[in-house]
Amino acid sequence: MKTDSIFYRLFQEFPSILFELIEQPPETANLYQFSSIEVKQTAFRIDGVFLPIQNEENPIYFVEVQFQPDSDIYSRIISEVFLYLRQNPFKNTWRGVVIYPNRNTDTGETKDCHEFFTSQRITRIYLNELGETASLPIGIATIKLIVENEDTAIATARELIERTKQTNNLPLQRKRLLELIETILVYKFPTMTRKEIETMFGLSDLKQTRVYQEGKDEGREEATTSNYAYR
Repeated sequence: MKTDSIFYRLFQEFPSILFELIEQPPETANLYQFSSIEVKQTAFRIDGVFLPIQNEENPIYFVEVQFQPDSDIYSRIISEVFLYLRQNPFKNTWRGVVIYPNRNTDTGETKDCHEFFTSQRITRIYLNELGETASLPIGIATIKLIVENEDTAIATARELIERTKQTNNLPLQRKRLLELIETILVYKFPTMTRKEIETMFGLSDLKQTRVYQEGKDEGREEATTSNYAYR
């Protein structure tokens, strides 16, 4: 499963995680509707947009997940945002959030748009700098698992699965979060068999979940081209 697909599903099912990442109350997500949009008459696609449901005082959040170096990313994001706002006039202001696996991947040129960063109009998140997994909220810890080194990912995943099973979340939310963790694990370990994954992570009937086969196939395909993004 491609990284942007994982994040799309994550923000669609657990939108509060975005607001936790930018240090806002997770309940803020109740004021927003999440979607991925394509700017009309262009090849631009914005990874994710959090549109306020009612209040014009709440900003629109544009989210970009960037796991490959791209020196033009900031000029592209700003162009996409302003073109989208021209086509869809809102009274709300806007904010941008760019999510990287690490600082080394952030190769974007900022000399022509540094005001967007000094004003905190655009925020950059580096997943490997979020802190110790055990001290993070479960949602953010799940995101961090995506960039966890393979030598520590096994122990981290076991701990995260146990934390998830013991949460007070509603059964459906807990099930969806466990499925998301399963998706990430299958993606990170594409050469492992079903039995090996079940045994290693204490997961039962993994083959019956909808994430297993798609994650297995796509994880194997991407493993040969994208491993460096997780280092």
